[in-house]
Amino acid sequence: MKKHILFSLVLLAIVKLSLAQEGITKPTPSSKPGKYQLEQINRKYGMFIHFGINTFHDEEWTDGTLPPTSYNPSAIDAEQWVKTAKDAGMKYVILITKHHDGFCLWDSKYTTYDVNSSANKTNVIEAVAKACKKYDIGLGLYYSLWDRHENAKTEDTTLDKAYNDFMVNQINELIAITQKSKTKVVEFWFDGGWVKQNNRWPAAEIYKAIKSKEPQCQIGINWSIGAPGNPDQHMVLPAQQKEGYPIRYFPSDFRLGDPYLPATPDPKIFSHNNENYYMPWESTICISSKWFYNTKDTTYKSIDKLVEDYKITTAQNNILILNTPPNREGKIRQKDIELLMELKKLISK
Repeated sequence: MKKHILFSLVLLAIVKLSLAQEGITKPTPSSKPGKYQLEQINRKYGMFIHFGINTFHDEEWTDGTLPPTSYNPSAIDAEQWVKTAKDAGMKYVILITKHHDGFCLWDSKYTTYDVNSSANKTNVIEAVAKACKKYDIGLGLYYSLWDRHENAKTEDTTLDKAYNDFMVNQINELIAITQKSKTKVVEFWFDGGWVKQNNRWPAAEIYKAIKSKEPQCQIGINWSIGAPGNPDQHMVLPAQQKEGYPIRYFPSDFRLGDPYLPATPDPKIFSHNNENYYMPWESTICISSKWFYNTKDTTYKSIDKLVEDYKITTAQNNILILNTPPNREGKIRQKDIELLMELKKLISK
């Protein structure tokens, strides 16, 4: 009898381990949100922080050839960024760690195109992670798959293996930084996948690398959904998406397609290998005209427009991320702060 009980316990442990491992490698098929998806939905509202080498060139996208010395913030006031988000009623921030140019906001041992080659060597990821811990707010990280510095020849498939390893190594670096700061990562936001066929990206390896260390972390890749007969179609707009459409980058937990708002009604069930997965929509939009700080960016959305966008994007179990870019002094602009506080009053009514 004791042997049977022992055998049953061992078998149960093996099954639990198997299920846990499966949860690391892919999401669970479902027509309803899972535990961590519900946490993301309940966060509802967050801040996008676009900051990097583009901040100093009045550009949105650059090609990876700008000298790292041109990144030269006079300060990095990460506490101001995170406190502003907290005061605005936001539940998390999403920080750009590396944009399409490939410039890294931390000292990466896999490239010299990073802050350590500039005058201001502040590890911005660490600074923001510590501020998130201090102000009890969630930390999200944006990482561009497209890297015009390290992987400029995207048409050359023979370079994929080395570059894919490079990405996974960098993602592990980012997680190590946040764990050292005792800050959990609630979201990874990936961008730029459209420059290669979807099957050339190591989506499964990236997903496992993150989930094995941060199981609560929600993972999304921009332009997440394909079309019937063409899972890699670009772009399938929110208004074009229908239940059962294929997931373009599998595995992932939620849908992206910036700067578009969700459709009404917004479908939630999408497919991969004849299995269905629940995927909420996260909208990422700008408070002004540009993603990165730009000296010519002086046109802001009206408060009425921001209220309208908030209502649309946070309905139907979806999420809004509002971009407020720090300037060259490493601070969020005063106009952004004023609008955020006014918006908080109006959406709190």
